[in-house]
Amino acid sequence: MERVIEIRGHIIRDDILKKIDSSVVQYNGRYRVLQLEVGDQVEDESTARIALDLPEDKIELILNELINLGCTIPRNEEAATLKPAEKDKTVPDDFYSTTNHPTEVYLNGKWVRVKYQRMDACLVVKGDEVHCVKLRDIKKGDLIVCGSSGVRLVIPPAEERGNEFAFMSNEVSSERRVEVIVKRLAEEMRQLKQKGGKIVFVAGPVVIHTGGGEAFQSLIRKGYVHALLSGNALAVHDIERALFGTSLGVNLDTGSIVRGGHKNHMRAINAINRSGSIAEAVADGTLKSGIMYECVKKGVPFVLAGSIRDDGPLPDTLMDLIEAQAQYAEQVADADLVIMLSTMLHAIGTGNMMPSWIKTVCVDINPAVVTKLMDRGSSQTIGVVTDVGLFLTMLEKQLP
Repeated sequence: MERVIEIRGHIIRDDILKKIDSSVVQYNGRYRVLQLEVGDQVEDESTARIALDLPEDKIELILNELINLGCTIPRNEEAATLKPAEKDKTVPDDFYSTTNHPTEVYLNGKWVRVKYQRMDACLVVKGDEVHCVKLRDIKKGDLIVCGSSGVRLVIPPAEERGNEFAFMSNEVSSERRVEVIVKRLAEEMRQLKQKGGKIVFVAGPVVIHTGGGEAFQSLIRKGYVHALLSGNALAVHDIERALFGTSLGVNLDTGSIVRGGHKNHMRAINAINRSGSIAEAVADGTLKSGIMYECVKKGVPFVLAGSIRDDGPLPDTLMDLIEAQAQYAEQVADADLVIMLSTMLHAIGTGNMMPSWIKTVCVDINPAVVTKLMDRGSSQTIGVVTDVGLFLTMLEKQLP
């Protein structure tokens, strides 16, 4: 039995029809395009009426996929389907899986905006509110939104999204003029600083290896860094640089390998362990410069998330992954701008925690990093393919 649906969105630009075709084939069904009206401009939405010949439960799967792609599916206002969680960390099989886009649920005769928006979460009704909740935080008896009925995404036109980037385009190319992007990003950062906005940096150790540390320290001193999210490695090599002038045993001023320098990162960890923490190393005079030093002196919060490959780790590094995720999420929850600097792991991880309305810039010499971040749902990301050390140096010069 066919079911006719109407969809609105960037049907042509985002290859929606191709994705419908793939999904229908997967479920051994058929579809027909009954009507297609294409927008005049690139940013204009298109509309289509499509007949789906599939079992009803498979149609719901496809509708969820289309909603996750940013499509709007007009339907009569109907209450969301709610089912209780049978046990902790467990939900009904047809639970609604969230995107990072603004979402509303139809409850008690009105549309309710979801709180704590993020991708890959469940929707839990709590009184008159609906919250995004990670699967691991579900409690037995929680009311879970199931299916796609009574759920809609609210994605305003591009000109209304509050994204003032004049270079707003999520193309990934090494041929874009970095100087132009840096100037416009600097202007955005100046405006945010003036109005008390929050700028969060997600950075990898490449910042140190490429000589961007001094520029980044200057950004902290000037008040353009309001939180730093990273791993053990950035802090270790930053402290190695501050104490011994090397990074990975290489003298960053001369580019030459230092005899015995291979153990300098371990010596750096040992020095911080002796003091007790990074802040205590600053207080007792052990640490007198560097990114971590400037964060402590300026009162900039930092979160270091550990991994299985870490040496040490530093006493400040969080080896409890769930705790590290929670602290990352807390810092980006009220961010206005997130700038990611050469760290695929932490960039993608942070992207998964953020709603789509937070402006995001990802800088990496490898375009695949930016592409992977966007492919995993962070479509708001502006990709800058360049050396991160050069980028930071240029950016610092543009900011007073």
